[in-house]
Formats: sequence, structure tokens, C-alpha cells
Amino acid sequence: MAVRLFRLISSDLILPKCQDVRYTGTLRGRNPTVARNLKQRLEEVNAQDLELSKLINIGFSQPTIVRRDVRAAWIDEIKANKANRELEKLAMRKELSVDLDKVRRDWSKTIGPSHIHRIAEHFGIFKDLYGDAYFVPVVPLNVGYNIEEEDLYAKVYTGNIIKPNEAKNVPQVSYEADPDSLWTLLLTTPDGNLTSKDLEYCHWFIGNIPGNSIEKGELLLDYIRPFPARGIGYCRYIFVLYKQDKLMDYSKYKKTIPCLSLTERNWSTQDFYREHQDYLTPAGLTFFQSDWDHSLTDFYHNTLQMMEPVFEYNFPEHYLKPQTWFPLKQAFNLYLDRYRDQKQINKEFFLRKMKKVHPFKAPPPSLKYPNAHPFNEEIPSWLRTEIKKERLRWGRINELS
Repeated sequence: MAVRLFRLISSDLILPKCQDVRYTGTLRGRNPTVARNLKQRLEEVNAQDLELSKLINIGFSQPTIVRRDVRAAWIDEIKANKANRELEKLAMRKELSVDLDKVRRDWSKTIGPSHIHRIAEHFGIFKDLYGDAYFVPVVPLNVGYNIEEEDLYAKVYTGNIIKPNEAKNVPQVSYEADPDSLWTLLLTTPDGNLTSKDLEYCHWFIGNIPGNSIEKGELLLDYIRPFPARGIGYCRYIFVLYKQDKLMDYSKYKKTIPCLSLTERNWSTQDFYREHQDYLTPAGLTFFQSDWDHSLTDFYHNTLQMMEPVFEYNFPEHYLKPQTWFPLKQAFNLYLDRYRDQKQINKEFFLRKMKKVHPFKAPPPSLKYPNAHPFNEEIPSWLRTEIKKERLRWGRINELS
């Protein structure tokens, strides 16, 4: 009878292996096998009208790449390299080098434009410049800055960091173009406009460039160095190369040179392209990032003749609970310091530290084994902790200069 009763009770308690059971609480919501997962819920929340969210390609069509032909050429090159005995000797002596310029040229002619497009899309270039439009940069645009003080060359890639002091001179720009063609080059930044959050700054504008002769183009806005304000972080500086279908009349964009008025450099790439979209096609793109450095203080004051803008975040005051008569389980000295003036506390720590400093004598040597020295039994526990911190050079008193 006892055995039969045990079987009746235990039959409801014995569960198959690895079966999870909830003994308390109730399962809320729909069954996990029926409920939507996180991805499905996000797709529903972020769903957009396809007609409204469809982006428009305003550039040239990207040349199609026959992967079979590229792979065949790659295999032929590998076979030719394997048959070259000189390359084998260089590889054995660890003297074989790779021509990075050739690699970059091959990259720019194959999958480079799509890579640049994806990177620019990641940085929000097209959204901030053209709204619902984009283009694939089919013309490789090479831009670099000569750094005179250090005899270096800072090349612009896709989003690399170049400091304002390194980009203070006019950059060197090169691209491949037919001598009979016409081009427009623009350098703008959608970040850091000091008067309007919807406008950009135009840092350089050259129109009607014959072929790739930048120096023969019509200079409408002279080059001005990047000047990101202090405290706003990194700003994007974008070079866009446009292909012209005819000689353009840019007379209304012409400014006095040098143009040091920031209001005259206010710019909207979207409005500019809407006005000239019938005769302009974006073809090349490259950009870099820059943030504030110490050289901009002199640039703001002496060149732009204005006060330097500084942006700081105003943190809210730290919330403190109302004081209690008996703060349990808290060191009373640390508890009271929370409600005192922090400047007064720093002053007290600083004076305590200066008492041990002599103008003509070396400081006393520190204890070799701080925790090995006994304490007076009459010293309270909180004071023991403070002395131990001072011996081990922990806490605020050792952080003061």
C-alpha cells in the first residue's frame, strides 16, 4: 500500500530530463511559439511606405563587373607569378614587396565605388547632403594635404581623421578626366554651423574646371581650413566632384577673396543641386573628419576676428537625499562630507598635505610596509581607515597637486 501511494504521488513530480518547470508565477503574454520575436516587432515599428522611403540615384550608373572575367585575369596573374623565378627568390629572402598603388588602382576600378558608397551611407553623407538621393562615386577622387612643419603628406580617404592644423593649406586634388570635359569641385561640411542647424559651410568652391586642371578653374569661394568648434566632437568635411554638361554661370556664388565672413559661406548642397541638376551629375566623393585643436584659438581670434565658440554640457546637480539623524551602516565622516562645500573640503585636505612639505628639506620617506605598523587601540575605526588610506596613498589627499 505504501509503495502504491508513493508511485501515485511521485508520478506527477517526476519530469523528463532537461524539462524546465515554473513552480511560481504565471506566464504573461502570448505563448513563445506564437508570439512575434524582436526582429519582427522592430520591422513592424520601423515599417515605412516604400514609395516615400525609396532613394533616387542621381549619379552615373556603376559599370558592371563580370566576375568571371575578373577571376580569370586573377588566375592568369597568379600563374604568371608562380612561373617567375625572380619573385620566388625575393619571397625566399623576404624581400618581396606589394605595390599598394597598383592594388588601390585595381580596387578603384572594380569594387571601390560600391565600397565608398557604403561607407558614405554609413556616415550619413547622402542623407545630410541630398536627402532622399544618393550616387555611386565612379570617378576616383584623390585628395591630400602637405604638412610643411613635419614634411608629411596627409591623404584623405573615407572618414579618416585629419586635424585642422594639418589641413590649413589648400589641398592637392587629382582625378582622371578628358581634357575637353568640365567639372565642379565643392568642399562642404554639414556639421558645426554656428548660425543655423539646417545649413552647411562651404569651404571651397571651384567651377568650370577644364579636365583635371584645378588651377585653371573658376575660383568662386577660396579655401578655408576646417574650424570645428570646441566641444562638438568630430565634423565631416566632404569633397564632391560634379561632371558638367556645359559651361555653367556661377556668378551669383562669387564672393570676395579672401572670404572670412561665415554667413557668406552658408550653404545648402540640396538647394544647389536642385537648381543645377539638369547640367550637373555627381561623380566623385571623398571625405575626412576633424575636431578642435589648439591652433583654432588663434584662427578664430586673429583670422576670423571673432570670439572662439566653446560648447560645454551642463550636468545636473547631484541629487542628495535629506540628511537623517542616525545614518545607519555608513561612515559618518564620509556621510557628512556629502553635504559640505567641496571647495572647503579640498582646502582642508590641501592644508593638511602642505603641513608635511618643507621648502628646503626632502619629504619624509614613505613606509616600506604600511599595513605592518600597529594602530593605537583608542583610535576609532573610521580614523583608522583614514590613516590607512593616507599610508597607502589612497583617496583625495594624494590626488591634490
